[in-house]
Amino acid sequence: MSDLLKKDNNRRQEDPVLPCEVVRMVLHPAEKDLGGFSVRRLLPATELKSVGPVIFFDHFGPARFAPGQGMDVRPHPHIGLATITYLFAGEILHRDSLGNVQSIRPAEVNWMTAGRGISHSERTPPALRETGHSLHGLQLWVALPENLEQVEADFVHYAAEQIPLIHHQGVSLRLIVGEAWGVRSPVRAASPTLYADVQISQGATLELPDEVGERAVYVVAGELQVQGVTIPQHCLTLLNATQGLEVTATTEGRLIVIGGKPLGKRTVWWNLVSSRKELIEQAKDDWRSGRFPQVPDETEKIPVPGT
Repeated sequence: MSDLLKKDNNRRQEDPVLPCEVVRMVLHPAEKDLGGFSVRRLLPATELKSVGPVIFFDHFGPARFAPGQGMDVRPHPHIGLATITYLFAGEILHRDSLGNVQSIRPAEVNWMTAGRGISHSERTPPALRETGHSLHGLQLWVALPENLEQVEADFVHYAAEQIPLIHHQGVSLRLIVGEAWGVRSPVRAASPTLYADVQISQGATLELPDEVGERAVYVVAGELQVQGVTIPQHCLTLLNATQGLEVTATTEGRLIVIGGKPLGKRTVWWNLVSSRKELIEQAKDDWRSGRFPQVPDETEKIPVPGT
């Protein structure tokens, strides 16, 4: 979801859920229509730049593409971060400058480490484009620790059956990243990170893990309560460090739990992230000049904003 990082002028303004003993902050999304393809941005926001190492949070769709139409995110660069693409419905074809060509489908995980530099594209696979299809999912970025910001780029795909799945009393939980609820994800993160996809029945309760650094919940669908505080759909709620917090579903729903250890201040400019602004300036110049790693067999690319 590359060229969408702009000022939050479209961030929805609604009556806030006031901070309390449980809730530190509630964010409403900045929404953007990309032509049959809606994106809700929660992070970064003016009032909150990150949750743990998570510095970017996009919820795209659900969208329905007619035959001949699809998603086309042209090649673009990244540094200093790892991207995590995760789908609820549909399929995306990933291509990158390392030569990887990988489709991602629901419950699978594409983890791309940018490090010192990688470029990639995200498109609808040709066969799906011919027939028409639906698309719904998330893309998150996590910052890399300062000592790993300049590692070699890497890409790892995890099949759905590799991601731990827990069923318990009206809760179906996939632990995408991290260790919690008695299981550990095989997805290799560069720093302590929590990321879970939870489907929950009306009236069911999920106890949130303690001691994970910062933590937040995002409501994909339905309505939730955290210790009696109602959290509406499509909002990201940053929670206080209160022990023993529980999420209760007032309707059938789906939520995302994120968290982890904060990594300190980062500069986020377009698709580039670093603790050192000079590295961002160098990456911008390399992309403009064609020195940045390029995606094989792609002739298009997204230009540096403002050029």
